[in-house]
Amino acid sequence: QVQLLESGGGLVQAGGSLRLSCAASGRTLNFYTMAWFRQVPGKEREFVGRINRRSGIVSYEDSVRGRFTISGDNAKNLVYLQMNTLKPEDTAIYFCAADSSAIVSQRADRFAYWGQGTQVTVSS
Repeated sequence: QVQLLESGGGLVQAGGSLRLSCAASGRTLNFYTMAWFRQVPGKEREFVGRINRRSGIVSYEDSVRGRFTISGDNAKNLVYLQMNTLKPEDTAIYFCAADSSAIVSQRADRFAYWGQGTQVTVSS
Protein backbone atom coordinates (compact mmCIF):
# COMPACT_ATOMS: atom_id res chain seq x y z
CA GLN A 1 0.00 0.00 0.00
CA VAL A 2 1.28 3.42 -0.94
CA GLN A 3 1.03 6.25 1.55
CA LEU A 4 2.04 9.89 1.36
CA LEU A 5 2.07 11.88 4.58
CA GLU A 6 2.56 15.64 4.63
CA SER A 7 3.74 17.60 7.64
CA GLY A 8 5.09 21.02 8.50
CA GLY A 9 2.08 23.20 7.85
CA GLY A 10 1.01 25.95 10.21
CA LEU A 11 0.40 29.63 10.70
CA VAL A 12 3.06 32.13 9.68
CA GLN A 13 3.19 35.86 9.12
CA ALA A 14 3.64 37.32 5.67
CA GLY A 15 7.29 37.31 4.71
CA GLY A 16 8.00 34.26 6.83
CA SER A 17 9.03 30.74 5.88
CA LEU A 18 7.79 27.20 6.30
CA ARG A 19 9.14 23.85 5.20
CA LEU A 20 6.73 21.10 4.31
CA SER A 21 7.75 17.47 4.22
CA CYS A 22 6.20 14.55 2.39
CA ALA A 23 7.06 11.07 3.61
CA ALA A 24 6.38 8.29 1.14
CA SER A 25 5.94 4.68 2.18
CA GLY A 26 4.99 1.50 0.45
CA ARG A 27 6.03 0.80 -3.13
CA THR A 28 7.92 4.05 -3.41
CA LEU A 29 10.64 2.67 -5.65
CA ASN A 30 8.22 3.12 -8.52
CA PHE A 31 7.72 6.81 -7.83
CA TYR A 32 9.19 8.71 -10.76
CA THR A 33 7.62 12.12 -10.20
CA MET A 34 6.63 13.79 -6.95
CA ALA A 35 4.85 17.08 -6.75
CA TRP A 36 3.19 19.64 -4.55
CA PHE A 37 -0.24 21.08 -5.18
CA ARG A 38 -2.38 23.44 -3.16
CA GLN A 39 -6.06 24.11 -2.89
CA VAL A 40 -8.33 26.72 -1.37
CA PRO A 41 -12.06 26.18 -0.81
CA GLY A 42 -14.08 26.62 -3.95
CA LYS A 43 -11.12 26.43 -6.29
CA GLU A 44 -9.41 23.69 -8.22
CA ARG A 45 -6.25 22.10 -6.97
CA GLU A 46 -3.32 24.17 -8.20
CA PHE A 47 0.11 22.96 -9.26
CA VAL A 48 2.96 24.31 -7.14
CA GLY A 49 5.94 22.33 -8.38
CA ARG A 50 7.32 18.88 -9.12
CA ILE A 51 10.57 16.97 -9.00
CA ASN A 52 11.81 14.13 -11.15
CA ARG A 53 13.27 11.72 -8.60
CA ARG A 54 15.78 10.26 -11.03
CA SER A 55 17.16 13.38 -12.70
CA GLY A 56 16.45 15.82 -9.88
CA ILE A 57 14.95 18.27 -12.36
CA VAL A 58 12.38 20.54 -10.75
CA SER A 59 9.65 22.73 -12.19
CA TYR A 60 7.58 25.46 -10.54
CA GLU A 61 4.40 27.35 -11.06
CA ASP A 62 5.13 30.95 -12.01
CA SER A 63 3.77 32.57 -8.84
CA VAL A 64 6.08 30.57 -6.54
CA ARG A 65 9.23 30.42 -8.66
CA GLY A 66 12.08 32.09 -6.80
CA ARG A 67 10.30 31.78 -3.44
CA PHE A 68 9.65 28.04 -3.15
CA THR A 69 12.17 25.24 -3.49
CA ILE A 70 11.46 21.53 -3.91
CA SER A 71 14.07 19.00 -2.92
CA GLY A 72 14.15 15.31 -2.27
CA ASP A 73 15.95 12.67 -0.29
CA ASN A 74 15.48 9.45 -2.22
CA ALA A 75 17.21 7.34 0.40
CA LYS A 76 14.64 8.42 2.98
CA ASN A 77 11.72 8.69 0.56
CA LEU A 78 11.18 12.30 1.52
CA VAL A 79 10.29 15.34 -0.54
CA TYR A 80 10.44 18.85 0.84
CA LEU A 81 8.83 22.13 -0.08
CA GLN A 82 10.75 25.07 1.32
CA MET A 83 8.54 28.15 1.19
CA ASN A 84 10.10 31.56 1.69
CA THR A 85 8.74 35.08 1.50
CA LEU A 86 5.25 33.74 2.07
CA LYS A 87 2.27 35.83 1.06
CA PRO A 88 -1.35 35.73 2.26
CA GLU A 89 -2.33 34.37 -1.16
CA ASP A 90 -0.20 31.30 -0.45
CA THR A 91 -2.76 30.28 2.16
CA ALA A 92 -4.12 26.87 1.18
CA ILE A 93 -4.08 23.19 1.94
CA TYR A 94 -0.89 21.78 0.47
CA PHE A 95 -0.89 18.28 -0.97
CA CYS A 96 1.90 15.94 -1.88
CA ALA A 97 1.39 13.84 -5.00
CA ALA A 98 3.32 11.05 -6.67
CA ASP A 99 3.21 8.94 -9.79
CA SER A 100 5.18 6.11 -11.31
CA SER A 101 5.59 7.91 -14.64
CA ALA A 102 7.69 10.87 -15.72
CA ILE A 103 5.07 13.59 -15.63
CA VAL A 104 5.73 16.95 -17.22
CA SER A 105 2.16 18.20 -16.85
CA GLN A 106 0.78 20.52 -14.19
CA ARG A 107 -2.52 18.69 -14.14
CA ALA A 108 -3.55 17.12 -10.86
CA ASP A 109 -5.37 14.26 -12.57
CA ARG A 110 -2.06 12.95 -13.91
CA PHE A 111 -0.94 11.91 -10.46
CA ALA A 112 -2.13 8.61 -9.02
CA TYR A 113 -1.17 8.98 -5.37
CA TRP A 114 -2.04 11.73 -2.93
CA GLY A 115 -1.52 12.66 0.67
CA GLN A 116 -4.19 14.07 2.97
CA GLY A 117 -2.80 17.58 2.89
CA THR A 118 -1.47 20.05 5.42
CA GLN A 119 -2.86 23.51 6.09
CA VAL A 120 -0.70 26.56 5.50
CA THR A 121 -2.04 29.89 6.66
CA VAL A 122 -0.21 33.15 6.01
CA SER A 123 -1.42 36.15 7.94
CA SER A 124 -1.04 39.71 6.68
